[in-house]
Formats: sequence, structure tokens, C-alpha cells
Amino acid sequence: RMDQALLIVRNELPEGLRLAALSGACHQCLYQVLAFIPPSNGSLKKTDIVAVMVDTQHPLTLLLNSSVSDRELCKIQYHFGEFGNYSLVVKTLSTSTKTVSCDLVINEGPINSYLPILFAFLVYMGILAILIAGHLFMKVDAVRNWVYKKLNPRETDRLINSELGSPNTTDSVSSDATPPLWSTASRQRLRSLDTFRGLSLIIMVFVNYGGGKYWFFKHESWNGLTVADLVFPWFVFIMGTSISLSLSSMLKWGSSKWKVLGKILWRSFLLMLLGIIVVNPNYCLGPLSWDNLRIPGVLQRLGFTYLVVAALELLFTRSGAESGILETSCPALQDILPYWPQWIFILMLEVIWLCLTFLLPVPGCPRGYLGPGGIGDFGNYPNCTGGAAGYIDRLLLGENHIYQHPSSSVIYQTTMPYDPEGILGTINTIFMAFLGLQAGKIILFYKDQHKEIMSRFIIWSIAMGIISAILTKCSKEEGFIPINKNLWSISYVTTMSCFAFILLLLIYYLVDVKRLWSGAPFFYPGMNSILVYIGHEVFENYFPFKWKMQDSQSHTEHLAQNLTATTIWVIISYILYRRRIFWKI
Repeated sequence: RMDQALLIVRNELPEGLRLAALSGACHQCLYQVLAFIPPSNGSLKKTDIVAVMVDTQHPLTLLLNSSVSDRELCKIQYHFGEFGNYSLVVKTLSTSTKTVSCDLVINEGPINSYLPILFAFLVYMGILAILIAGHLFMKVDAVRNWVYKKLNPRETDRLINSELGSPNTTDSVSSDATPPLWSTASRQRLRSLDTFRGLSLIIMVFVNYGGGKYWFFKHESWNGLTVADLVFPWFVFIMGTSISLSLSSMLKWGSSKWKVLGKILWRSFLLMLLGIIVVNPNYCLGPLSWDNLRIPGVLQRLGFTYLVVAALELLFTRSGAESGILETSCPALQDILPYWPQWIFILMLEVIWLCLTFLLPVPGCPRGYLGPGGIGDFGNYPNCTGGAAGYIDRLLLGENHIYQHPSSSVIYQTTMPYDPEGILGTINTIFMAFLGLQAGKIILFYKDQHKEIMSRFIIWSIAMGIISAILTKCSKEEGFIPINKNLWSISYVTTMSCFAFILLLLIYYLVDVKRLWSGAPFFYPGMNSILVYIGHEVFENYFPFKWKMQDSQSHTEHLAQNLTATTIWVIISYILYRRRIFWKI
């Protein structure tokens, strides 16, 4: 099967053997028994040969013990290749010393399962080259005039509203006149935000569709990061940035705080409602009912995070702070100190998260446990998945109303339900959005001072990176608080915000400062992010987003299907953009 290899174990010893394996991705795990190999009877009959399937996604440690005396005979570390055929020959080298030899032989070489990624990359690079050539060709006046007459495109750049809070002229009191605040340069700045959002969304769609069934396009089993773990916090980050710009726009155009609060409440309610009713994985189990309704979710967390961060900003916002009118005693902190009430609130939330995570007693588990449970931690705490975070969700929401198949269930073989979008992790999601809000304040505070904006982004990225290095000790497993997407640990937030500030800096520089890139194609799904996200979830199992494969055990077919589905959503978002159709809530 996919991500597996065949291992044939031949025992030439007069005693039976027990073969166990340990995945290199499983931290402090128990060995898992793969097979018992009968003793040799002096011939090459099948009775002393056993075939087992081994995982090829991560390196394995194979352990051979005597099934009689439990004596360790040999230990082999090896990274098997997909669809490879291997033999493990166990024999005695010296009868006097009872020295045992374990020889691993490659009977049939594995395939290179990463070639489809290279081929797909070359295809998309070819398409990009064609588009660039077409763009250069369009600079010829005769060609451009002919095409414009045929297509008669309509300008839609002024419609830069995002359904999660980017500034829009319709949010003002009057929508007839174009606000002078948002000049052409400002619209370009917002274009980079939509590009950032669209990039995060497209990667999210790709990994949600399966990511070609490659392990690094799936969520990490527990501690650590994969590509799939990057996108959701980036989406939350840019949502916070949009909140800052949106509220500033609406308040400057005379909207009352009560009116703005009403919009915030309505948007939050719709997001959470859509998440619970429309995008709910448990409806695949049958008709949607309260018995198996998953309460937490991506849109639910986005909605609640939007509510808290936007309401916090609305409550404590002060006129003049964003324009640099208010004076501060420390110029280096002039984009932070005017917002000290918000920072105190956020820091109080972090204290609550730390206290609940490390001080809350969890029955049957050590206090402050951050592990996956299952066979992790040498199998001592099998029912402690997620520690306090999992316990709070099971206590308040019930086991039937949270995610039933967490990423830890594969490698760590956990049996407890655990929700990566649970209650406790929402606190740090709010912190992530607030850091994005801070990026928006920097853009507002320094306006068109590109060097100042980029330098502040760099400073924030370095600061978050230093905090992450301290919390994790620059280690995947040995830090004070490891990077963990399932827990949404504080180190996960600081690491992702470090990356987010750098990524926003690069996009801002390319799209806004130098204007070397229009943001396409990511800009288009970024303009219709809610529609694309809900649409890709609802129509996931329908053609042309999914079809019956000839070989379901092929990375090539899965990758082709998932890339095709993702590309279709980009095309749909482009068509909607050209037709000026934007779904906002």
C-alpha cells in the first residue's frame, strides 16, 4: 500500500523471534510488535519466513528479540522506501559465542515517491512562464488595444473589502464618494493583505483535500511543524491585520461604536453558525443531529476570535493613536504604548492559559502534561491526550461533540477524542490575531513610510523568534513549551507570528513597495476567502473536485486530483473577481 514497504524476515536460528518497530516520529514511544517468527527447522520452508508491512514515511528502528528468553538479538535503524521489497536474514555467525547477524537485503528497489511533486512544480512553472510571456506581449500597443476591445474588462480594484474585515467604502456612512483616506497606494497595501490571505487559503485548501497523501502535507502527529500547520495561524494573523484597518476606516468615516459593534456581533455569529451547521465533519456519520455534532471548528474559532479581538480594539481605541498624534515617552514603542490596555488584557489571557495548562488537575494524568497520550511517554498516560486542553473539552463539551480522529491517533495510537480547535487553544488564537492587529497598527501608524513599516515587521519577527527559541530551547521535543498545533501552544503562536511578519514583509515589499508582483493568483481567492473555504468543504466529494481513481495507492493520482481541485477554486475566485461578485458577511 501507499507509504509502505514489504519486509520478509527469514529466521535461521533454532529459536523463535519477536520483531518490533519504533517510528522515528514517535517520541518516547513503546515498541510495537510487528510479527512473531517461528524457529528454523533447518530448511527453507515457509514456516520460518514471515512477511510484514513497514511504514516508509519516517525512519524505523527494528528490534529483534528472542521469543523464549526475551534476549535482544539485534537493533536496526533504517528508512524504508515506498513499495520496496526487503529481506531481513537472521542467522548465527558463531555457534561458540552465539553471535547473531541481522542482514538487511534489498530485493526490489523502492520507487521515488517525490517525483510527482517535481513534475507538478515544473508544470506550474511552465504555466507561469506562459502567463509572464503573455503579460509582456500585452505591452505591445496593437495587441493590447485589440484584446481590450474584445474583453472590455471592468476595473474592480476599488472593491477591496474582505469578509473578515478589510476596509471597504461601504462600511462608511456614505458609500457614494470614494474616501480620500484610501488612496491608490493604500489600496495597493490592502492588495498585499488579500494576497497574504489568499496564499494561506490556497495552501489550506490543498492540504485539506489531501496534499497528495504526503505526510508533510498533513498535520504533525504532535510536537513539531509540517506545511499543513502553517496556514491556519497565518489566516488568523491576517484577519487581525484586517480588523485594525477596517475599524479605523469605519470610525474615521463617522460610524458610531454601537453600529460597528453590531456588525462585529453579526459577523461573528454568522461565522460560528456556518462552522457548526455547514462545515461540520461529523455529518458524514449520518444525518446531522445533536448526538454527534462537533461544536468546535475552524470557522467557530475564527468567529469567536474575531469577536474578542475586534471588540477589544473597538472598546479601547483612541483617536489620534493611529495617526501618530499621541505622544509617548519612548519613541521606540510609539506603536505599542498607546494600546497598553489591549496588551494588558491579552497578557492576562496568556496567564490564564498558562495556569490552566500547567496547574489544572487532570484525573489520572500528571499536572502540566503536554503529551499525546497513547503509546507516547512509554505508554504511562494513554488516556491523557492533550492534558488540560483535552480534559476541558471533554468535560464541558462532551466526548461526542469534539473531533474524533486527531492527528495523534496514527503514530501515537491514541484512542481519546481530541479537538485541535478546542476551548483552551482559542486563547492563543486570540493572541495570534492580536499580533496581526499589531501589524495593522504599524501600517496605519507609519502610513506610506515603507522603510519604517518593514523595519518594524523585522523587529517584531526577531522578537517573536527569540521568544520561541527560549520556550522551545531550539528543540522539537525538549523545550519548556514545545511547538504544537494541536495544543496551539504559546511557542506555536510566537513561531508562526515570526514567520507571518517575515512573509507579510516580503509580500508587502514585492506588491506595494516595488510593485514587482500583482499578487496573482493568490489575490483572487483572498478576496473571496469565506466562499472558497466553505465551498471547498461542501463540494469536496463532488466532481470535478474528486473522481474515482484508477490506482488509489498512488501519490501521483492523489496529487493530480488535489492540485486540480485547488486550481479550480483559484479559477472560480478569479471569475468571481472579474464579475465583481464578493461574498462577505
